[in-house]
Amino acid sequence: MELKSFLGRAAKMTAAVAAAGALALAQPAQYSPVTDALLINPPADEWLLWRGDLANSGHSSLDQIDTENVDQLRLAWSWALPAGGLNEMAPLVHDGIMFLGTNESIVQALDARTGDLIWEYVHAMPEFVGGYHDRQQSRQKNTIALYDDKVYLATADARLIALDARTGQVVFDVQVLDWEKGYSYTAGPLAINGKVFLGTSGCSITGTAGGCYITAHDAESGEELWRINTLSDPNNPEVEESWGGLPPENRWGGSPWTTASYDPDLNMLFWGVGMPIPYPEIIRGSNGGSVLYTNSTLAIDADTGEIVWYYQHLPRDDWDLDSPFERILVETAIAPNPDEVSYMSPNITPGEVRKVVVTVPGKYGTTFVLDRATGELLWARDTAYQNVIAGYTEDGKVIPNEELIATSLDQTVFVCGGRSLGKLWMAGSYSPTTNTFFVPVSESCVELTPRVQEFRPGESVGSQRSGPLQFSPGEDTVGRVYAIDVTTGEMKWVLKQEANFSSSLLSTDGGIVFAGDGGRVFMALDQETGEVLWSTKLNTTVSGHPMTYMVDGKQYIAVSTGPNAQTNGARHLMPNVSYTPGGNSLFVFELPGN
Repeated sequence: MELKSFLGRAAKMTAAVAAAGALALAQPAQYSPVTDALLINPPADEWLLWRGDLANSGHSSLDQIDTENVDQLRLAWSWALPAGGLNEMAPLVHDGIMFLGTNESIVQALDARTGDLIWEYVHAMPEFVGGYHDRQQSRQKNTIALYDDKVYLATADARLIALDARTGQVVFDVQVLDWEKGYSYTAGPLAINGKVFLGTSGCSITGTAGGCYITAHDAESGEELWRINTLSDPNNPEVEESWGGLPPENRWGGSPWTTASYDPDLNMLFWGVGMPIPYPEIIRGSNGGSVLYTNSTLAIDADTGEIVWYYQHLPRDDWDLDSPFERILVETAIAPNPDEVSYMSPNITPGEVRKVVVTVPGKYGTTFVLDRATGELLWARDTAYQNVIAGYTEDGKVIPNEELIATSLDQTVFVCGGRSLGKLWMAGSYSPTTNTFFVPVSESCVELTPRVQEFRPGESVGSQRSGPLQFSPGEDTVGRVYAIDVTTGEMKWVLKQEANFSSSLLSTDGGIVFAGDGGRVFMALDQETGEVLWSTKLNTTVSGHPMTYMVDGKQYIAVSTGPNAQTNGARHLMPNVSYTPGGNSLFVFELPGN
């Protein structure tokens, strides 16, 4: 029997059990509520959010595993994941229980010491129309959040489901958006202060014209409290003007399809928004407008849904250079080195400590540091080579490269900066011990041409033809990890290799950065130098969001494997990279002894 057929039958059998309740094999010994206080100041031995904390730092203060002993890491246990597809999973750990939210909206609770299954919930999926819509359920990332005594699941059919964290039983099930139009959730919720916040995916599908949303819900009932439309804002005339006369009902895109960060002092969410669709302006019909709020950071009052400020990272995006990725919250001195950065604000007092948002928001790899309270751009610099940002105005607004915006249907442009590689959902990490932002980017260029297409149900309306991937000028590899000093903008080091980096990064107080690549290699890097201190080959592409936790005095490192959207493209340029599709799994490592 084919593996796909077997998994499909197994999922259906488990779904039949889940329809009457979760499949429970054992009861956890204890489970204490995940409180606001716990999320604001998470204990070092737990991993409560997809990037470890509300700041999305991707960093742990655990240091039992360090630069001196990391080469002794060994496998503690492994687990075969219940669904295939692109694996972008983020394990969470609380009270010795590991929670997994996988593709096809499956949730599992495991014993974090042994990997034994405690309970499983399988969401019964509808039949999707259109290949693009159907694939959304096979590319879910960090789809769960822990809060109080519940696990919150955002599903591929646009539902918010609350499960009892002890048993997996459904507490509530709310249909937020119309999945039949194409809406879905591919990223997980954020839960804090009695609310659950969701960002929508699928706003590039034919039936979703006119609206793409960020919503807030009551954590006890799922009731919707407020909603933001990222494609239209009647309270901001600049948004309507920026679409060049294009009415809201003819707008697509603007998907906020990753998970926000949150500042409890400002009570503010920081959310990234994706690109406009169709990709080419000449087909989109936006007539030279900047098309807000696409490719922007939105600072949102968490109680009211008011947009306090926004910053647009790439106006007039003509190239599908999506900019919704992680926004990391940092408090640091700011003193940019003018020889290193592309832009620095004239309002900076060198050395002044600022609360900032640090991000590589889009595929083109440019780093932005914004003032957290006002949205002012403090400094920006490139990582990988890009040619889509031509410069910045004096007050820090991005100037797109108009020479690369097609003015006819037969015009082909050569774009460098991530149309098929570049930055993607794989998140960077920030280490406060070295004040360094570590970020994975894949470097490439490609030819793009507008393409008239039929808008079919369940399919993307991208309307652009892409040529084969090419190396960036002067380069002969694609995989990159960049280490950037957040104070100065200086590049501390760059690790270059053939294979693309296909997982998020994890930094720790042990002086290590963990990373995984498309060639099956999971590795530990020295934070100070980028030197590879340890590596091991796993069963397939290393993927998802690596994390660390401690149980019974022992630190563990967990990482998942499975296909990655960029790996096939990277292998076109680097055919010698060893890779096999499938094999979605979880691996947990430990030091010997204890």
